[in-house]
Amino acid sequence: MTKRALNPHAAVHRDPHALLTRLLAHTGPGGGPDEPVAALERRVADLLGTPAALFFPSGTMAQQVVLRVHAERTGRPAFAAHPTCHLDLFEQRGYAAVHGLRFHPVGDAHRPLTTAALRAVAEPLGAILWELPQREIGGTLPGWDELVEQVGVARERGAAAHLDGARLWEAQPFYDRPHAEIAGLFDSVYVSLYKGLRGIRGAVLAADEPTVAAAGVWRTRLGGALPDAWPLALAALHGLDTQLPRMAEYRDHAVAVAAAIAAGGVATVVPDPPVTPMFHVHLPVPAEAADAAAAALAEEEDVLLFRRSAPAADPGRCVVELTIGEPGLGFAPDEVAGLLAAVVARARA
Repeated sequence: MTKRALNPHAAVHRDPHALLTRLLAHTGPGGGPDEPVAALERRVADLLGTPAALFFPSGTMAQQVVLRVHAERTGRPAFAAHPTCHLDLFEQRGYAAVHGLRFHPVGDAHRPLTTAALRAVAEPLGAILWELPQREIGGTLPGWDELVEQVGVARERGAAAHLDGARLWEAQPFYDRPHAEIAGLFDSVYVSLYKGLRGIRGAVLAADEPTVAAAGVWRTRLGGALPDAWPLALAALHGLDTQLPRMAEYRDHAVAVAAAIAAGGVATVVPDPPVTPMFHVHLPVPAEAADAAAAALAEEEDVLLFRRSAPAADPGRCVVELTIGEPGLGFAPDEVAGLLAAVVARARA
């Protein structure tokens, strides 16, 4: 097993014994198998300031379902989002194949969503989706006033405002506002239970009671009403207790790591500085060479920086996503910069 992994997701899933040990210490005796899920739903609803919340086995299911609910309510099957929307890139367009929805990409794929681009959409929309932060362009975030203005466009058009909050926990320190104030801009919010919270899997959809009730019908139809989801809920509750209070600490360390990388002159970071614990590093080597070099480094030094890179438009370059969580605090900024420089040197050899 890799002894040190920078990415918190890699670390937790490679050591299930450590996770189960933490959960056992966190869980008291008594209570039925349904109570952890109910407790989780109440906890997330309270955090986000919504009347109701519903557990889903995946964010893929939760978001497709709530967009369908918004479409049926408005009578408009189209939803708009940034061109790098996760639903379009990574879910084999399930929104269309399963739910009959239509995606309207808005703006430039390489830049954050803008109010002007939203206003330019002529098609009637059932919903507009915001991903905070925008993962595929380095975890960028709009300023608060701009976000409020953009959500106002949805209100003007009679469209529902939905938040893809897979990394809302990581985005909150940037806005320095309560989670409920951020979530309160939107009609529905999805949050992940395993990314920043280092849980196992699962998601929660938070909204008003009619929206959650309608989503519950579709959750059942799609086989998502799991009878024994308590391990996932317990892991998420543990993450809310232990990881959520540390998001600002993780963000600050990510800023320091990014500064060290940029100062090294071998790679560039996006955005610079990072606004969340997640950011992108652009390396001046092809993706295949970077992946092979990182794998060799992991084998020889027992240090896993990243599992895979993404090819850039320039075939001689690639993009690596770095996320700082609890494991990342064990890496000094200069150490990360040095390890990335070593990856580049190996890839060029």
